[in-house]
Amino acid sequence: MACVSADGTLTPSAIAMLRAASAPASSQEIAAAASLPVFRVRAAARELAEAGLLEALPDGRYVATDVGRERLERGR
Repeated sequence: MACVSADGTLTPSAIAMLRAASAPASSQEIAAAASLPVFRVRAAARELAEAGLLEALPDGRYVATDVGRERLERGR
């Protein structure tokens, strides 16, 4: 599942995931808040982490990075 479109904009699912991860959250919590299946959240979380938008925490939870929060605020 691509989280960033070819033109650099965030997909609706990426936006929902970053919003759900405004505070540290597990894959299951993000999936519930974003209305996405857990397997998609796990795959997308890796992609968002590689893009520097989401951080994987040592305890297995995820949190939006400063860059991820800025992208949400800008609507991109």
